[in-house]
Amino acid sequence: MALEYLTQFPPWIQQIAFSLVAFLMVYLVGQLASRILCRRLSMLAEKTSWQWDDLLIRALRKGIPLWSVLLAAYVSVGFWSLPAHLMDALVRAIYVLACISVTFIAAGLASDLIVLYSSQFQHAMPVTSLTRHIAKITIVVLGLLMILHGMGISITPLLTALGVGGLAVALALQDTLSNVFSGFYLTMARSVRVGDYIKLESGEEGYVEDIGWRATKIRMLPNNMVVVPNNKLGSALITNYYLPDKELAVLVNIGVDYGSNLEQVERVTCEVGKEVMRSVTGGIPEFDPFIRYHTFGEYSIDFTVILRGKEFVDQYLIKHEFVKRLHLRYQQEGITIPFPVRTIRQAAE
Repeated sequence: MALEYLTQFPPWIQQIAFSLVAFLMVYLVGQLASRILCRRLSMLAEKTSWQWDDLLIRALRKGIPLWSVLLAAYVSVGFWSLPAHLMDALVRAIYVLACISVTFIAAGLASDLIVLYSSQFQHAMPVTSLTRHIAKITIVVLGLLMILHGMGISITPLLTALGVGGLAVALALQDTLSNVFSGFYLTMARSVRVGDYIKLESGEEGYVEDIGWRATKIRMLPNNMVVVPNNKLGSALITNYYLPDKELAVLVNIGVDYGSNLEQVERVTCEVGKEVMRSVTGGIPEFDPFIRYHTFGEYSIDFTVILRGKEFVDQYLIKHEFVKRLHLRYQQEGITIPFPVRTIRQAAE
């Protein structure tokens, strides 16, 4: 009945009607199939401990609705009586849109996979905005080559032109490329990693927030951000307080009176140090502090107490508590911490 009714209308109306029906049917079937597929895949993913499949399903959920529309459009176009060159142009346009969607979804998936891989494997390549951008750009370039190939455009002349023009671009963007390669070197060499606490030879110090394609961001303890060009950072003298390990020695210099019993001083100081290591946040409970006498000073016998902290910033609280508790304990034990006294005698006029 519906077909007989449509035959009463002009051919162009029939084509539009058939194409709309085909579009809706293919789209609805695609949506239904995608929901069933994603639901089944989600059930299978819940049974595994891997997180890779979760990222893949998330990417499919983003792409399937658009792909259903493109597939429906491709089927509906077949009902149109268009000239061959227009039909070919429409098909190529649908192909280009499909390639663009696949490219961007794959680029996002690659970025997420890099982050996941780095978080699960200790010796994996560190994740920075530079590595994520490189992965995305690589996939976008591959997608662009697929689009050009699908449109019948030869890639060889384009690659030749890029090779010739690349030299001019490299000369014009010398500083930018220097920063890019320096950032890539810092990332691959793992001498500076995101989250490390570093100190530059110029005096700035703080946590590495990100290594970008142009500069590295360092968050200082006052919560200020220092932006250092990658080529400057690559050639600078850097102290990394997280290499080879986060733990570090906390040194406290002290002096006691010449009349002090040095055995007693050592015993009392180590007892206070052990108490601090076991009770203060950031201390290493299993570490036994020790002292080393080293100097006969002008008014005191000087020594250094060696404590240990879990990371660089922990030393401040450890020193704070150690000084307070040691001062109180020295008072209780009768141990004197001397200080210089200057007597000024004024000559009689």
